[in-house]
Amino acid sequence: MSRINKSRPVLIASVAAATLLVLTACSGAFAQSAPRASAAAVDPAQPHGQIEYLWPQGAPGAVGAEEQDRPHLEIFSGYGPGPHTAVIVCPGGGYTHLAYEKEGTQIAEWLNLRGITAFVLTYRLTPRYHYPEPILDGYRSVRWVRDHAAEYHIAPDRIGMWGFSAGGHLVGMVGTHFDNGNPQAADPIDRVSDRPDFVISSYGGLTLKAGVAKPGALRSFFATPPTPELLNDNSPDLHVTLQTPPFFIYATTPDRAVPVLSAVTFYTALVKAGVSAEMHIFETGPHGTALGQSNPELAEWPTLLENWLRLNGWIATPAAPAMH
Repeated sequence: MSRINKSRPVLIASVAAATLLVLTACSGAFAQSAPRASAAAVDPAQPHGQIEYLWPQGAPGAVGAEEQDRPHLEIFSGYGPGPHTAVIVCPGGGYTHLAYEKEGTQIAEWLNLRGITAFVLTYRLTPRYHYPEPILDGYRSVRWVRDHAAEYHIAPDRIGMWGFSAGGHLVGMVGTHFDNGNPQAADPIDRVSDRPDFVISSYGGLTLKAGVAKPGALRSFFATPPTPELLNDNSPDLHVTLQTPPFFIYATTPDRAVPVLSAVTFYTALVKAGVSAEMHIFETGPHGTALGQSNPELAEWPTLLENWLRLNGWIATPAAPAMH
């Protein structure tokens, strides 16, 4: 498996155009939070809205020093009892914008109600940035949360990712291209693993296979037309191994942006590799349904996700009542 150089940008050669994956932007405006000063610890009086920059001194490959050049996490503290679970939330938007409220802050609030601390990731976007910068931001977010786990009362072995659409592709990449960190790195954050302990993909693009992925809409993700090798490296289904973390996958059959067979292809790769996985595909629902509250059928899928999280110990299950 080829590796992305996680310390500096990759230069991509110009070649003939190839079949590309659709990761069409989800509906919903990009509502990035205003910049705020970075804080070192959670303030219980202000548990939400804290911003932490992934590279305070400047991100690798940054072309400026504006907010759009500074990938960051907005922290929504769950205050679970003792060391608890954390989830990094990656909104969708076709790598051109972020559906920040519907697939970011609303998701963080859902997680908080279940005792999970959420970190909503603002990753770098086209046309200012292309591959690999958004993916680098994903790797760094896992390292950052794991390195700061003690500050937020997070169990360092219970750090998950949840991505929607393009964010679902991003978490698929991080969940299949991780490493254990560099113990010799000068930056202590780079010394820890960027492997998520579990991954949730909601209508995410999890393959670039021709005939499965819809061609034509991910052109802007690459600075120049990608080689077949680069397409393969960005096709998460081709990099599943026994070390891949457990996945929960949600999709809808009528999705016209990211074909439902993307989920099926990735799930098949997980099963073949012996990776724990659960998938739910619904008969109704377009692309970009988030938590599905407007559709009675789709509104059931977050309950299925919660059951999966409890089954695996990522949400604490209340003790059974004592028998008398």
